Amino acid sequence: MFKFTGKVLSLSAVALMATSAISSAQSMDELVAAAKKEGQLTTIALPHDWCGYGAVIDGFKAKYPEITINELNPDAGSGDEVEAIKANKDNKGPQAPDVIDVGLSFGPTAKKDGLIQAYKVSTWDSIPDSAKDADGFWTGDYYGVLAFEVNKDLVKEAPADWADLLKPEFANSVALAGDPRTSNQAIQGVYAAGLSTGAAAGEAAGTAGLDFFKKLNAAGNFVPVVGKAATLAQGQTPILITWDYNALAGRDTLKGNPPVDVIVPKTGVVAGVYVQAISAYAPHPNAAKLWLEYLYSDEGQIGWLKGYCHPIRFNDLAKNGKLPADVMAKLPPAESYASAVFPTLDEQGKAKEVVSKNWDATVGANVK
Repeated sequence: MFKFTGKVLSLSAVALMATSAISSAQSMDELVAAAKKEGQLTTIALPHDWCGYGAVIDGFKAKYPEITINELNPDAGSGDEVEAIKANKDNKGPQAPDVIDVGLSFGPTAKKDGLIQAYKVSTWDSIPDSAKDADGFWTGDYYGVLAFEVNKDLVKEAPADWADLLKPEFANSVALAGDPRTSNQAIQGVYAAGLSTGAAAGEAAGTAGLDFFKKLNAAGNFVPVVGKAATLAQGQTPILITWDYNALAGRDTLKGNPPVDVIVPKTGVVAGVYVQAISAYAPHPNAAKLWLEYLYSDEGQIGWLKGYCHPIRFNDLAKNGKLPADVMAKLPPAESYASAVFPTLDEQGKAKEVVSKNWDATVGANVK
C-alpha cells in the first residue's frame, strides 16, 4: 500500500485542488492502471549520460511500454526546471513537466511556492530522514561529490586541488558544467571552491567561491562555456568541474580518446544531494508517481549506481546485500570521499542565493 499525506498546508488553493484530485490510486495495481491510462510522462533536465539516466529511462520504458516518455530540455538546470513548472501552471500540453530532479536547496523553495505536491513512495521508510521532506513533497534520490574531469592529452599534470586551477599552465582550460546563475551543479562548484579557501560554510563560502572564480577569470584560466564530455574531448574545456558521476561516465563514453583523469580534490570536497518531486500541476500525476516508484525501487536505485551515483537507499541496499560487486569496483576508492561534507539546507540555500545573484557583478563571465 502507498502512503499519502492527508493535509497540505503551504500550497496555493489551485495546487491543493490538484493534489486532492489525484490522490485516488491506493495500490500498485491501481497506480499502474491509472498511469497506463494517462499514457505519458513528461520529464525535464535528464541527460542520458547523467547518473545513468539513459539506462534508467530505458528500464522504465521496458517495464511500462504503454507509457510514452516526453523528454524536455535535457541540458536544463535546476532553476530552469522550477521555472518550467511556473510557466506551465495552466498548460496541460507537452511543455508542462510532470516531475523534476533538482538540487537539494530547490526542493524546499518549490514546496514553499506551492509548485510541488506530496507523495511518499513505498520504499519511504528506507530513505534517510535527513534526505527527505517529512511531508513527502520532495525526496532525495542520489548524491556525488564535485571533481575535476581532465583531458590527459592536453593537461600533462592534473590539478590536485582547487588552488592549483589558478596556475598559469591552466590558461583557457577550466570550465563549470553549468551556468552558476541557474545550475545547481555549477553553484555547488563555486561553493566548493570557496570552502577550499577555509571560508565558513554557507554565505561566506559562497562569497569566497565567487572571489576565487573572479581570480580564475582574471587570470584567463576560466572558460565561460557550459562544459561537457564533448567540449572536454575537443579541447575547448580541458578541465571540467563536475559531479564525480558525470566525470566517470564521461571517461567511459570517451573510451580513451582522449584519456581522462577524474580527480577528487584534496580540500573542498562537497557532496551534493539531488531530489525528486512531482509538479503540483502535473498533467500526468499517476505516471509521475509510478516513475518515482520505479526510481526508488531496488532496480531504479541500482540503475543510478551503475551511472556512478550513490543512490539515496545505498545503505539499505548494502545492508541487504544488493549492491553488485562489479559495479562497486568501478567507483573511486572510499578514501577519496573521507573528507566529503554535506552542506545543510540552510547552507545550500545561502550559498545559492549569494552565488546566483552576484555572479555577474563579481565574476562577470557570461557562461553559456
